[in-house]
Amino acid sequence: MLRTKFDEELEKLHNQFYSMGIEVAGQINKTVRAFVSHDRELAKEVIEEDEVINELETKLERKSLEMIALQQPVSHDLRTVITVLKASSDIERMGDHASSIAKATIRMKGEERITVVEEKISEMGKAVKHMVEDALNAYIQGDDKKAYEIAASDEIIDNHFIDIQNLAVEEIRKFPDAVFAGKEYFQVLMYLERIGDYARNICEWIVYLKTGKIVEL
Repeated sequence: MLRTKFDEELEKLHNQFYSMGIEVAGQINKTVRAFVSHDRELAKEVIEEDEVINELETKLERKSLEMIALQQPVSHDLRTVITVLKASSDIERMGDHASSIAKATIRMKGEERITVVEEKISEMGKAVKHMVEDALNAYIQGDDKKAYEIAASDEIIDNHFIDIQNLAVEEIRKFPDAVFAGKEYFQVLMYLERIGDYARNICEWIVYLKTGKIVEL
């Protein structure tokens, strides 16, 4: 493959990965909105669209492995392909968690809810979505310095996780009938916290892409 053609393939790989990431960021926004607004139809859309994310990840994986096998890239080119191969797996897992939140929305039909907790979950969801979008933008810009900053912001997500857990426990004590909802709140919080972890992973892959160093942020 001529160098120009190979560069085009690399650029296409970059763009496909970014598009997949933006799709998942939209799913995160949609699934949290469905959860706090009790919108089961919207939740079903998220679950159905998860298959699209899975297919995108499979295509990226296949293309990445094909480029490694056929073109045997070295140095920065190889790091680019490996980054897409690994980071697309993290993005796919984010999509899985978005789907899991949607399933929680469906399970909670007719259950006693705690509005104040759901408002805080909405805030956490927005913070997670912004972190994912920021990580994707840092990736497309190749900004490893920004990646460090974004990874550090995962602490904000972790603080949301702890604070909302504590709030949920307090509210369930006041309203024991909401104990089933509480179980689902804890699950949703865990899913959102893990999405934040995967966004941090993306930041680690950005650093690897730019420097060749595998770091833990």
